[in-house]
This record gives sequence, structure tokens and C-alpha cells, in this order.
Amino acid sequence: MGTYIENPKTKGSGIVCCIPQKGRCPGGCKDCFFQSGRSYLEPLWKNTPNMPSLEYVGDRVVRVNDGNDSNHCRELVLERTREYPRRFYNTSSPDDLEGYGAPVVLTLNPGEMTDEDFHRPPGDMPVPKNLMFVRVRTNMWNLHKRRGEPGVHGGVVDGVVDMWTERDVPVVLTFMAYHDCIPVRKRPDGYEYRWRTLNPYYAITTAAWRRVMARYENNPLVHSCGSEGISSACRHCGNCLREYFATMERMRNPEGEE
Repeated sequence: MGTYIENPKTKGSGIVCCIPQKGRCPGGCKDCFFQSGRSYLEPLWKNTPNMPSLEYVGDRVVRVNDGNDSNHCRELVLERTREYPRRFYNTSSPDDLEGYGAPVVLTLNPGEMTDEDFHRPPGDMPVPKNLMFVRVRTNMWNLHKRRGEPGVHGGVVDGVVDMWTERDVPVVLTFMAYHDCIPVRKRPDGYEYRWRTLNPYYAITTAAWRRVMARYENNPLVHSCGSEGISSACRHCGNCLREYFATMERMRNPEGEE
């Protein structure tokens, strides 16, 4: 295992990232920064696993799998991260979330689902207490379903907000950025070519981002991952730390007793 490399996005935020697995994620989600050759860890075959020491972590919170997926080689992931006292996992698989034994973030619309569908809440079963929040990959054309368009009834993002916040689960909108202009031709008025942390992308404009967030401004459970066009740095956001500690409180009080 080589020297640990810090994620520049989380620098100064109180969060330290790690990836226990080697190489690329088998999910292969299109437009994932980790898979696109633009990751801060390239070349991945050389720089993964990427694991900080306990001394380096200190009293900070460890984000497990800022790249790859915590459900890939899950037993290995759990074993290699068990020593971190404050940690949360990231996955796009809804299977056995409670089995992580720590807070977990679930991406609802990975890969080909991005513009078409999303993972639903667990029916009549209670939402796992360790679910920090759900994450929805968001763009200007998957907010709501237009007449004649295929896909989930009501649209992806609107559907996520309706179904998941009704179950008292926070929703974080993660705005997609594209390294080529083909997808954004659907809504060219809402995108611009600009730098995002380390690389230039076609990314949503600040004005368009504000219009999207205004759709949900009266729902206190809907948040944005960063402020698009203003800052994508985690130290200016705070969603993960807020929801991590809120989740730890729920896990300490699983029956909801006062």
C-alpha cells in the first residue's frame, strides 16, 4: 500500500476519505469522476487502496469509498475500516444497509438509472436507523417527467424527494458534471464549461442550480452537495458531518425514546 493521498475536495473539512479496494469499481457508472480518468488517485492501479493511518485520521470522520462502492468486496471493506472510530460508508446498493454497523449514504440512481429510475424506500419496513441520507444524481432533465417521456412517474428527483423525505430521510442532490457536451445539449442554457475542483467539466450554472434548489426550498430535508459555481469544497458544505452526528444519535437511541 502506497503513501496516502488526500482528496482535495474534503481538505480542511473534518472528513478524511479512504478506499479499501484496489482498482476500478465494477459498477462502471458513466460520468463518475472515479472512473473517468480524472480522479485525484490516477493511476488507480497504483494509488489504490488509499488508506490513511489512525494517526493521520485523528479525531476526524472517515468517509469510506469516495471512489468505488462499499458493497464491492464488502467483507474486505468492513475489515479494513473497522479500526476507524468515526466512519461512514458510501454505496449504491440498498442491500442490508444495517449490516454496515455504522452510518451509510445510499446513492439512489446509479449508472443507467440516473435519468430513469431510483431505489424506493423499503415498503412497510422501517428505514434503517444508520441511513445518513440518500443521494440523488441530479441534472436539469431528470427533475420531473415531461409529457411523452419514458421513465419513472413524476420524474427522478421529484420522486426521490416525495418518497424519501416523507419517510423523514434527508435527500442530498449531487449535481452531475460531464466531460463532453453531448448530454448537456438537452439543456444548454443551464450549463457552462468550468473548473470543478481539479478538472474542467460541463457543469450546471449557478443561476440554474438556484432554480433547481428553489423547487425544494420549503422542504428542510433537501440539501445540495456544495453550492454549484460558488464552491464545491466540503468545508463550505457540512452536509456529511451534520448528518453523520445526527445518525449517530439515532443509533444510540434506536427505539426513539426520549
